[in-house]
Amino acid sequence: MKIIVIGATGTIGQAVADALAVRHEVVRATRSGGDLTVDITSPDSIRRLFEAAGPVDAVVCAAGQARLKPLDSLTDEDFQFSLGNKLMGQVNLVRLGHGNLRDGGSFTLTSGVLAQEPMPGSAAISLVNAGLEGFVRAAALDLPRGIRVNVVSPPWVSETLQSMGQDPSTGMPAAAVAAAYVESVEGRRNGAVIDARTFA
Repeated sequence: MKIIVIGATGTIGQAVADALAVRHEVVRATRSGGDLTVDITSPDSIRRLFEAAGPVDAVVCAAGQARLKPLDSLTDEDFQFSLGNKLMGQVNLVRLGHGNLRDGGSFTLTSGVLAQEPMPGSAAISLVNAGLEGFVRAAALDLPRGIRVNVVSPPWVSETLQSMGQDPSTGMPAAAVAAAYVESVEGRRNGAVIDARTFA
């Protein structure tokens, strides 16, 4: 399969791209560098990505940002940033890109554990993650030509915790998280929220 991995230089994205590259042709897409460039906050950039890539069998997105702040500190701009970046960026990949997927292809998006297990300061991120999960369940009912869409919900990643000066043992290694993305691409699930912790 020919697979675009967006966010391929990030901690999760690189692990996913490496895992898929064992058996598939992987096109690594990032904001700068990589095989192709894309800014998921820009619909025009998304369109250019698909024009440059041509027909593909799968798209995996491990990109997108949302703000982590206490509720009283979150501004309108913080919510707009979070919605426009991680939520609508991934929604638009599906909306604008499904015409470039071959029959039976798939999208795999990324939400996160904070959708189901919020923490103080996660109001914006939890909103975005839960929105992505709802979108995937519904979009799976509408996509044509046997195209599938799933979303992986990763926990905190060990490498990220370590970079933040926290105990990495409370997280899950990126290479283990990547197995959930491989299952989404190679399996038959559709409209599923895939909890990466089940692959630990």
